[in-house]
Amino acid sequence: MEKGIFVSTSAGNEGPYLETLHNGTPWVLTVAAGTIDREFRGSLTMSDGASVTGMTLYPGNFSTSQYFPIIFVGACQNDSSIKKVGSKIAVCFDTSNALDEQVYTVQNSNVVGAVFISNYTDVESFIQTSFPSLFLKLEQGQQILDYIKRDSKPKASFSFHETLIGTKPAPQLASYSSRGPSPSCPSVLKPDIMAPGDLILASWPSNSPVTTIKSSGNLFSNFNVISGTSMSCPHAAGVAALLRGAHPEWSPAAVRSAMMTTAYVLDNTNNPIKEIGSNGGQFADPFGIGSGHIDPNKALDPGLVYDAASEDYINLICALNFTENQIKMITRSTAYNCSNPSLDLNYPSFIAFFNPNGTGSEKLAVREFRRTVTNVGVGKSVYSSEVTTLDGLKVSVSPDRLEFSDKYEKKSYMLRIESQMLMKDSLVYGALTWIESSGKYQVRSPIVATTLVP
Repeated sequence: MEKGIFVSTSAGNEGPYLETLHNGTPWVLTVAAGTIDREFRGSLTMSDGASVTGMTLYPGNFSTSQYFPIIFVGACQNDSSIKKVGSKIAVCFDTSNALDEQVYTVQNSNVVGAVFISNYTDVESFIQTSFPSLFLKLEQGQQILDYIKRDSKPKASFSFHETLIGTKPAPQLASYSSRGPSPSCPSVLKPDIMAPGDLILASWPSNSPVTTIKSSGNLFSNFNVISGTSMSCPHAAGVAALLRGAHPEWSPAAVRSAMMTTAYVLDNTNNPIKEIGSNGGQFADPFGIGSGHIDPNKALDPGLVYDAASEDYINLICALNFTENQIKMITRSTAYNCSNPSLDLNYPSFIAFFNPNGTGSEKLAVREFRRTVTNVGVGKSVYSSEVTTLDGLKVSVSPDRLEFSDKYEKKSYMLRIESQMLMKDSLVYGALTWIESSGKYQVRSPIVATTLVP
């Protein structure tokens, strides 16, 4: 950071549980993983001509002209029942989110292939199988079950290697993406942002197998499809490189700010971004997606940025009760100055912790944040603040209007959050947005109030 080097880091892959986040360091960008509007699919065609489409990443070949008997097995968790299927297509029905057991059981059998019917939303980690497979929702799977019931000799055939673009809703927060708050520095809201990280086409060492196919052994390729925050992190690093190319004078903090304040929080159905997995269907909160999903084009021209220098981070470190030796180790210097310790870093987001053991009869609890923004947009401009309602909280901004005369001019403001000591919910969130008078810029920062113990 001192050398002007931007660092993008992975949030971690231990979600969906809170406080599992890695890399909560305040001077780096911490990136969550989201899906994209693309699905890898295959089809099952029945002998009556009807077909259904589902998710699959089976990379092997399958003769679409060859039809095999298809049989309903049930839960597919019993080794003996699967072994009796033989050279048929097994239809497995999941009612208890046990896809991992079902896939494992089928993999160790000699069936031709399998269709897994489940309403579990987090199937991406299962679809790359070593045997022909298809993953269907209940309503799609019912077509197959009905066909098996009415046909005395049901048969079907697979087809694979299909890609669908424009799927909805997207993006969604991946279940495995680690959630905040940051255990190492809870006063800074993390993760910072979400980027594409689920089922990403990535380069791969050609001497290492991509996967194993039961019928033909190891499969080698220069590319692989991988999921994880280690996939989303490089996306953000690439965007940062583009921003530094366009704005070489920007500090790493300014680059991070530009990405965060221009991120979007609505999916391609114009609804708030959702989670997938065990929390599927719920709206993703800032502990999951930070400021939202990265938007490279908007980040090029953010209007305002929240900047920070080495001394700002040292003040934060000094306020974290580190020992002298620990501070020396982090700063690599004995010349640091701890005369102004502060947990209130000039950051493009806000997190306020409230006492979970208070009572409503106690005085109001108040948390105040001071921020300074730098005008990197048009020279003369006026911004007005807009705060979304946070249930049970009173949020105010002073001043609520910022007037800039020149480019690179700085203006400061204070955000104040008031709450009864006992909050109704353990997590309440909203956002502060500075809106430029012409509507060209909307500089958004998430606000989180929580009773989680830091």
